[in-house]
Amino acid sequence: MLKVVSPARQVQLKRYSDILRILVERNLKVRYRGSVLGAYWSLLNPLIMTAVYAAIFGATFAEYYNNSILSYVLAAFTGMVVINFFSTSTAQALSSIVNSGGLLNKASLPMSAFPVSTVAANVYQLCVGTLPLLAITALVFSKNVLNVLVLPLPLIGVVMTCVGVGLLVSSLNVFFRDLPYFYELVTFGLWISSPIFYPAAIVPERVRALLVFHPISPIIESIRQIVLSGTTPDLQLVLPTLLSGTIFLALGWFSFQWLKPHFMDLL
Repeated sequence: MLKVVSPARQVQLKRYSDILRILVERNLKVRYRGSVLGAYWSLLNPLIMTAVYAAIFGATFAEYYNNSILSYVLAAFTGMVVINFFSTSTAQALSSIVNSGGLLNKASLPMSAFPVSTVAANVYQLCVGTLPLLAITALVFSKNVLNVLVLPLPLIGVVMTCVGVGLLVSSLNVFFRDLPYFYELVTFGLWISSPIFYPAAIVPERVRALLVFHPISPIIESIRQIVLSGTTPDLQLVLPTLLSGTIFLALGWFSFQWLKPHFMDLL
């Protein structure tokens, strides 16, 4: 039997969505004030990094991609898109509560909206910049519209992961102000341990088994399979990305709610 949402709850959800929209708009305006390319910087960054990787490693690693430098370039690009989205979204979410301490002390606002809004702003950038390019590539390689339709699923997985991690680290940063410096090392470790500019095939077998527990690597592999393989989407790769995203989201949400009552004493 369906449970009807109470009018009071509907008002709370409407207020939360309105505040979230305002925060996302403010985030984007501040971030790209005076910028020429605006949200398309999120596309230019992985393109430039991919060009650098292709110039240095393209000839060496092309043999792992059917001896095609183009396939290597596209594989590196998809990896850069995912890791850039994750590192940027979570790093911005990390400082969102502390940076908004003055506002939170003056007004009663839903605190979780601040880290969530930073991720949402990056989702907007992804949708207007990178997603159309990935969708076109998937259609060209697979010649199957199903690949385009399934492409958002692993992206939803990485968004849920970012929201969960963002809620967790933003709450911890209230108590540990040195966390941003440590988190830089964490994101670098995730980047270097993800098969972005190098193929997973060169990773030793005993180390490769650990990549199953990597929060980003399975998402990269799933998107590459959908976009570049030329075959129908492999649900055995897609579904674990949604499962891991759900786990991270739940972990981050419950951690945030548990620590939230102590925020105002430290902001």
